[in-house]
Amino acid sequence: MAFTGIFLIIFLIVHASANACIFVPDHGATFNKVAHFLGTNWIMHLLEVGLFVGFILHIVQGITITIQNKKKRPVKYSMVRRPDTHWYSSAMGLLGIIILIFLIIHLSQFWVHTRFAGVFGGVGDITYDNGMYVNKPVDNLFGQMELVFSHAWVVIVYLIALLALGFHLAHGFQSAFRTLGMTSSRYIPVIRGIGYAYSIIIPLAFACMPVLMYFGVVHS
Repeated sequence: MAFTGIFLIIFLIVHASANACIFVPDHGATFNKVAHFLGTNWIMHLLEVGLFVGFILHIVQGITITIQNKKKRPVKYSMVRRPDTHWYSSAMGLLGIIILIFLIIHLSQFWVHTRFAGVFGGVGDITYDNGMYVNKPVDNLFGQMELVFSHAWVVIVYLIALLALGFHLAHGFQSAFRTLGMTSSRYIPVIRGIGYAYSIIIPLAFACMPVLMYFGVVHS
C-alpha cells in the first residue's frame, strides 16, 4: 500500500506539471505538443501500463485493508477519538471511493477520447505550422478540456473530488513513509509538513485548471 501510494504521489507531480502547460499563453499549443509527446512515446506507454497497475493495486489493497479492519473489529471502540487524530484518517475508504468515481469520469472524458478518438469522438486534431510538429496533426486535448470544463456541474464534481484527494493525501502521504519505517521523531515533523504542503498544493494546482477554463481566463 505504501509503495503504490508513493508511486501515485510521484505521478500526480508529473501529471500536474504537464497540465500546467495550459497556462502558457500560446492558445494551448505547448500543452497539446507536450500531451502528444506523452501520448505517443513508447516509454510513456510502458509507464502508462505501470500506472494502471499501480492504481488497481492501490484500490484493491485499500478495499482489502478496509474489509480486514472491519472484520477484526466489528464493534467500534467506545472511547473518544484522541485529540491528535483527524477525521480523514478514519475515512480513507470513503475518500478513496470518491476518488475512484472521479477517476472513472476523468478517464472517460480525456484518456478514452485521446486513445479511441475515432470511436468516441472528441474535438478532433489540430495542426501546427511551426515548432515541434510542423504540418503534423496532434490531438487537440486543450480544446477537449475547454469543452469538458464549459459545464458547471463538471467543474463542481472535479472540485469535490479534488477536496477528497487533498484529505486523502493529508493522511496517506505521511502514513506511507511511516509504513516504510520513517518513524523517528527527527523525521516525522518534516514528513508531516511536506505531506500537508503537498496535499494542498497538488489539489489546488489541479483545481485552478477547470475553474480558470470555465470562467474563460484560460482559453484558446
